[in-house]
Amino acid sequence: MQLPAFSGFRLDGKRALVTGGGRGLGLASGVALARAGAHVTLAARSAAELQAARDAIRAEGGSADFMVLDVTDPAAVKREIDSRAAFHVLVNNAGMNRPRLLTDTPDEDIDAVFTLNVKAAFYVAREVARGLQAQGLPGSIINVSSQMGLVGSPRRTLYCASKHALEGMSKALAWELGAAGIRVNTLCPTFIDTALTAPMFADPAFRNFVIDRIALGRLGRVEEVMGPIVFLASDASSLMTGSALVLDGGWTAA
Repeated sequence: MQLPAFSGFRLDGKRALVTGGGRGLGLASGVALARAGAHVTLAARSAAELQAARDAIRAEGGSADFMVLDVTDPAAVKREIDSRAAFHVLVNNAGMNRPRLLTDTPDEDIDAVFTLNVKAAFYVAREVARGLQAQGLPGSIINVSSQMGLVGSPRRTLYCASKHALEGMSKALAWELGAAGIRVNTLCPTFIDTALTAPMFADPAFRNFVIDRIALGRLGRVEEVMGPIVFLASDASSLMTGSALVLDGGWTAA
């Protein structure tokens, strides 16, 4: 009997780009990819954070460098990505949220959220895809979405609109890039306990609102994103494209 082959979750020899890579989910993604064997490039605007993250990954034996980049600047995105070898893996993680009621949302919030959450993701995916296609390489694009890309919630009309847009973009790209062997999926986490979200959860009413909607009865942890990122980046998910991997603790099961 010949047993089926499985290439596993390793990423040896692969190059990965992670936007928003200096902290939070982006940093966790970069660490996970490096531990799986990839050479990781962390991209963000803060050189100090990036350097510290790179040094920490290298200190534990990983391979990493960094790219100081404003992903909302398409010319800068093209220049920086074109100056490097093609990336086999992209984690489009940079994003933001400005929760307000629709009637209280100013135009500048609409512009800021869509510019980072949608347009910047488009810019980076476009350049990474161009690099892969130019060399005839397969790849994996992981767009970090949210459970709010699948459902709605009060005070998150703008955020939901941006993440629903990212979901639609990812599905279209899966068809557009599939013939080239480039897979495109989204990762959809629930609320994750980070330094960035801590001020929101200082409000007991909001914390209870969130916990009551998570079947596991708790917030997500940063490290719980790491395994799914490696799964989507590796050949373990080789038949998966145009899909959303939901890490919501049961929120969308209700």
